[in-house]
Amino acid sequence: MSYTIEELSRRLECPFEGDGGIQIKGVAGLEQAGPGDLVFLSQAKFRPLLDRTGAAAAIVAPGLLFDRLPVLRSPDPHRTFVLAARLFDRPYRPGPGIHPTAVVSPSARVAADASVGAFCAVGDGVEIGAGSTVFPHVVIYPGVRIGAGCVIHSGVQLREKIILGDRVILHNGVVIGADGFAYLRNADGSQLKIPQTGTVIIEDDVEIGANSTVDRAALGATIIRRGVKIDDLVMVSHNCEVGENTVLVAQVGIAGSSRIGKGAILSGQVGIADHLTVGDGAVIAAKSGVTGNVPAGAFISGSPHLDIRVWRKFWAVAPRLYDLVKEVKKLRARVEELEKKGSGGSG
Repeated sequence: MSYTIEELSRRLECPFEGDGGIQIKGVAGLEQAGPGDLVFLSQAKFRPLLDRTGAAAAIVAPGLLFDRLPVLRSPDPHRTFVLAARLFDRPYRPGPGIHPTAVVSPSARVAADASVGAFCAVGDGVEIGAGSTVFPHVVIYPGVRIGAGCVIHSGVQLREKIILGDRVILHNGVVIGADGFAYLRNADGSQLKIPQTGTVIIEDDVEIGANSTVDRAALGATIIRRGVKIDDLVMVSHNCEVGENTVLVAQVGIAGSSRIGKGAILSGQVGIADHLTVGDGAVIAAKSGVTGNVPAGAFISGSPHLDIRVWRKFWAVAPRLYDLVKEVKKLRARVEELEKKGSGGSG
């Protein structure tokens, strides 16, 4: 697959300069690029790499003086480069049909153009939508509904009666719909399991990374809203709701019945206590422990969490705390000494 610069200009809606007939066969970094590759420059500090690159063409900002190669002019070169990369990206997808080693219930409904891979188990009443791909060794419990254009990678486990919208991507090892971790302590100290009778709803255009889990609700539904992106090794507990277009980075853990608003960003290893609310657009820095509600638009850090400005002031002082404590002790001793002298003179 290849595109001329002129074709890319039309598809990416960017003006071009130079030879519009140059063929582009792929994208690459500035240092790795060779003939037929397209690169981009978004930061001035990398200009020397652009001047030396072996690429065939580049995406650059308007006004940048550069004519050694054909260029596409974009106000956001990085974003345009990503869009270009998507044009060349053709991930492997098997052809439609059900592999002969798959075990599919007679009551399951699999779209004619869907694909079910080797050694899959598809339970009673399952629905798999048009154009969806289920890779080998996926287990789908009874009553699951999978929308159109979904990609379910090998090793995924979909528990009973969960619902996936359209264009959902689940990477290897994801588990959707396991029981929530919910127990009551008996008088003798043993644990009484609380039945988890709810479900999980994953809306359209959600992507969930490898070995992440979303637990079913005790009652009602755990909900992952449209456009959410979840990294590897993330835990979303029972009865949580994650708002549209929110991002959960690796090793985030959200305890039960918490609500995450729209467009929030939870960085790596953030922990959210149970029954909390994180407002729309909030940003939580890595390794933060959230113990209370977070207002919309807040930027917080630390454990327990603080406003980022307070947190930064604290940690600017923290390395000096030991010396400050010693200084305070000296000052206290000096004050006590002066007080003794003062009381002795008055007697």
